[in-house]
Amino acid sequence: TPAEVDTIKKMVTSDEYRHVPTGTLALLAQRLRKVFASSSTWYRLIRIHEWRRPRKRIHPVKPKVSISASGPNEIWHVDTTLIRLLDGNRAYLHAVIDNFSRRILAWKVSATFDPSATAELLLRAARHLEDTKPTLLVDGGVENFNIEVDELVGSGILNRLLAMTEITFSNSLIESWWRVLKHQWLYLNTLDTVSTIKNLVTFYVEEHNTRLPHSAFRGQTPDEMYFKTGNEIPRRLETARKAAREARMEVNRNNSCPTC
Repeated sequence: TPAEVDTIKKMVTSDEYRHVPTGTLALLAQRLRKVFASSSTWYRLIRIHEWRRPRKRIHPVKPKVSISASGPNEIWHVDTTLIRLLDGNRAYLHAVIDNFSRRILAWKVSATFDPSATAELLLRAARHLEDTKPTLLVDGGVENFNIEVDELVGSGILNRLLAMTEITFSNSLIESWWRVLKHQWLYLNTLDTVSTIKNLVTFYVEEHNTRLPHSAFRGQTPDEMYFKTGNEIPRRLETARKAAREARMEVNRNNSCPTC
């Protein structure tokens, strides 16, 4: 009835019930003996009359620019991710990535969760460093806060910052690489054993570091950014693109339409 429709409208658009989902609100109206109508009727009336619920979400402002380094080995990210095998078992992948170049500096796959793996990877990544002291961005897991890692920090090899606590930035750079690794490569294969995971990660890390150009680097690979060997590549690619555009226009201009 018109009176029931008006009651539904008042409840839908009221601040008093803005925290109540629409389906629950339909049942609440019955409990309050105001309107006895199904939730589908409520949804249909909201859609037909285009009623807007007073539920505008207010979110904190997100940082537009993530933490970034001005050169190699200035900021490192370390993290651990879980990979589930087809038989239900788990494999753990640990990795260290350079912020400036996105190069994977060290990684390890293990069948069990090993908190000491972080210290092992950091030592492997830092073995060629001389005067550089990287800042390590970590999450608050036990693999990043233990005796071995504490000793490395205390020795002065690197600094350690806890993401989203000591600084406002997150550890999203390496988490983004986890997503790419899993969805663009690992999940395309049969993940049956830990040995299979190791072989797949070996292949993809080599591809990522040496062969796949990164859009943020204007066509350079992480290795070329890290070792500074690809400075001429963006200029060379831009020259080639310009030549290709000119050649394409020339070909299209010389192609006459048969019907014309």
